[in-house]
Amino acid sequence: MFKIDPRSSTPIYLQIVEKVKENILKGILELEEKMPSVRELAKMMTINPNTIQKAYAELERQKVIVKIRGKGTFVSADYNGKKDEERMKALKDLFKKGIVEARYLGLKKEEVINMIENILEELKGDK
Repeated sequence: MFKIDPRSSTPIYLQIVEKVKENILKGILELEEKMPSVRELAKMMTINPNTIQKAYAELERQKVIVKIRGKGTFVSADYNGKKDEERMKALKDLFKKGIVEARYLGLKKEEVINMIENILEELKGDK
Protein backbone atom coordinates (compact mmCIF):
# COMPACT_ATOMS: atom_id res chain seq x y z
CA MET A 1 0.00 0.00 0.00
CA PHE A 2 2.81 2.43 0.91
CA LYS A 3 6.44 2.24 -0.13
CA ILE A 4 8.61 2.74 2.95
CA ASP A 5 12.38 3.25 3.00
CA PRO A 6 13.77 1.39 6.03
CA ARG A 7 17.17 3.06 5.52
CA SER A 8 15.72 6.57 5.73
CA SER A 9 16.50 8.74 8.73
CA THR A 10 12.76 9.52 8.89
CA PRO A 11 11.03 7.14 11.32
CA ILE A 12 8.82 4.55 9.61
CA TYR A 13 5.66 5.76 11.34
CA LEU A 14 6.25 9.29 9.98
CA GLN A 15 6.86 7.88 6.50
CA ILE A 16 3.45 6.20 6.75
CA VAL A 17 1.85 9.47 7.88
CA GLU A 18 3.40 11.29 4.90
CA LYS A 19 2.31 8.58 2.44
CA VAL A 20 -1.29 8.61 3.70
CA LYS A 21 -1.47 12.38 3.24
CA GLU A 22 0.14 12.14 -0.20
CA ASN A 23 -2.29 9.43 -1.27
CA ILE A 24 -5.23 11.58 -0.16
CA LEU A 25 -3.92 14.53 -2.19
CA LYS A 26 -3.38 12.29 -5.22
CA GLY A 27 -6.89 10.90 -4.91
CA ILE A 28 -5.65 7.37 -4.28
CA LEU A 29 -7.37 7.47 -0.89
CA GLU A 30 -10.82 9.05 -1.04
CA LEU A 31 -12.50 11.03 1.73
CA GLU A 32 -14.49 8.70 4.00
CA GLU A 33 -12.67 5.65 2.57
CA LYS A 34 -12.10 2.82 5.04
CA MET A 35 -8.47 2.33 5.99
CA PRO A 36 -7.00 -1.13 6.59
CA SER A 37 -6.96 -2.20 10.22
CA VAL A 38 -3.68 -1.91 12.11
CA ARG A 39 -3.16 -5.67 11.87
CA GLU A 40 -4.04 -5.82 8.16
CA LEU A 41 -1.67 -2.98 7.26
CA ALA A 42 1.10 -4.40 9.47
CA LYS A 43 0.75 -7.74 7.70
CA MET A 44 0.68 -6.15 4.21
CA MET A 45 3.75 -4.05 4.93
CA THR A 46 5.52 -6.59 7.17
CA ILE A 47 5.93 -3.91 9.81
CA ASN A 48 5.39 -4.15 13.54
CA PRO A 49 1.73 -3.37 14.41
CA ASN A 50 2.93 -0.91 17.08
CA THR A 51 4.51 1.19 14.32
CA ILE A 52 1.24 1.25 12.37
CA GLN A 53 -0.65 2.10 15.56
CA LYS A 54 1.71 5.02 16.19
CA ALA A 55 1.20 6.29 12.61
CA TYR A 56 -2.60 5.99 12.92
CA ALA A 57 -2.50 7.81 16.27
CA GLU A 58 -0.58 10.69 14.67
CA LEU A 59 -2.94 10.78 11.69
CA GLU A 60 -5.90 10.84 14.07
CA ARG A 61 -4.29 13.63 16.13
CA GLN A 62 -3.90 15.64 12.92
CA LYS A 63 -7.56 14.86 12.05
CA VAL A 64 -6.56 13.15 8.81
CA ILE A 65 -8.34 9.94 9.85
CA VAL A 66 -11.13 9.15 12.28
CA LYS A 67 -11.87 5.98 14.23
CA ILE A 68 -15.48 4.88 14.46
CA ARG A 69 -16.01 2.35 17.21
CA GLY A 70 -17.08 -1.01 15.83
CA LYS A 71 -16.67 0.07 12.19
CA GLY A 72 -12.99 0.87 11.70
CA THR A 73 -10.75 3.73 10.68
CA PHE A 74 -11.68 6.09 7.86
CA VAL A 75 -10.17 9.02 5.99
CA SER A 76 -11.77 12.10 7.55
CA ALA A 77 -14.69 13.46 5.53
CA ASP A 78 -13.62 17.03 6.15
CA TYR A 79 -9.88 16.60 5.63
CA ASN A 80 -8.54 19.56 3.71
CA GLY A 81 -5.19 20.13 5.34
CA LYS A 82 -5.32 21.90 8.68
CA LYS A 83 -3.09 24.87 9.35
CA ASP A 84 -1.04 24.68 12.50
CA GLU A 85 1.28 27.53 13.50
CA GLU A 86 4.15 25.29 14.61
CA ARG A 87 3.93 23.03 11.57
CA MET A 88 3.67 26.05 9.25
CA LYS A 89 6.97 27.35 10.65
CA ALA A 90 8.56 23.92 10.18
CA LEU A 91 7.25 23.85 6.60
CA LYS A 92 8.69 27.31 5.90
CA ASP A 93 12.06 26.15 7.23
CA LEU A 94 11.85 23.06 5.03
CA PHE A 95 11.09 25.18 1.96
CA LYS A 96 13.98 27.48 2.81
CA LYS A 97 16.40 24.52 3.01
CA GLY A 98 15.11 23.23 -0.32
CA ILE A 99 15.48 26.61 -2.00
CA VAL A 100 19.00 27.05 -0.61
CA GLU A 101 19.89 23.60 -2.01
CA ALA A 102 18.29 24.45 -5.37
CA ARG A 103 20.24 27.72 -5.60
CA TYR A 104 23.43 25.88 -4.62
CA LEU A 105 22.78 23.49 -7.53
CA GLY A 106 22.56 26.51 -9.81
CA LEU A 107 18.81 26.52 -10.42
CA LYS A 108 17.28 29.86 -11.33
CA LYS A 109 14.12 31.25 -9.72
CA GLU A 110 11.98 30.19 -12.70
CA GLU A 111 13.34 26.63 -12.55
CA VAL A 112 12.54 26.36 -8.84
CA ILE A 113 9.02 27.70 -9.41
CA ASN A 114 8.50 25.25 -12.31
CA MET A 115 9.67 22.39 -10.11
CA ILE A 116 7.20 23.38 -7.37
CA GLU A 117 4.37 23.73 -9.92
CA ASN A 118 5.16 20.28 -11.34
CA ILE A 119 5.06 18.75 -7.86
CA LEU A 120 1.74 20.48 -7.11
CA GLU A 121 0.31 19.19 -10.39
CA GLU A 122 1.55 15.68 -9.58
CA LEU A 123 -0.20 15.85 -6.21
CA LYS A 124 -3.29 17.55 -7.64
CA GLY A 125 -2.65 20.21 -5.00
CA ASP A 126 -4.00 23.07 -7.08
CA LYS A 127 -7.66 22.11 -6.59
